[in-house]
Amino acid sequence: MQRDEIFAKVRDVLVESLAVDEDEVQSDARLTTDLGAESIDFLDIKFQLEQVFGFRVEEGELFPDNVAQDHEYVADGKLTDKGLAALKERLPHADFGELESDPRVAKVPEIFTVDAIVRFCETKLQAAG
Repeated sequence: MQRDEIFAKVRDVLVESLAVDEDEVQSDARLTTDLGAESIDFLDIKFQLEQVFGFRVEEGELFPDNVAQDHEYVADGKLTDKGLAALKERLPHADFGELESDPRVAKVPEIFTVDAIVRFCETKLQAAG
């Protein structure tokens, strides 16, 4: 499957899950701040991606789970070096550029862009076939 086909399917999932207009779903759009996604929406997005692409998304594979509650990963409201490294390892599809310069935990949701989801789906599809 070509990248533009994957993008189109991801866009359709996000339009359906987040009730946004198609033109709002740009590659650099952040799920939370630009498209209004909330934590419950991430579960729906995960489920929809599994249905559309036919692969299984393991717990914490697409979106991290409870990173902020781990005291080795967070100190004073910021990701520690260990926390940032763990996120990078678990989420190779995300862009950490801005988070590296401002590692506040509140900024973590901003790494989830449309492009990050497209990259995740590309990787999953390549691994499957």
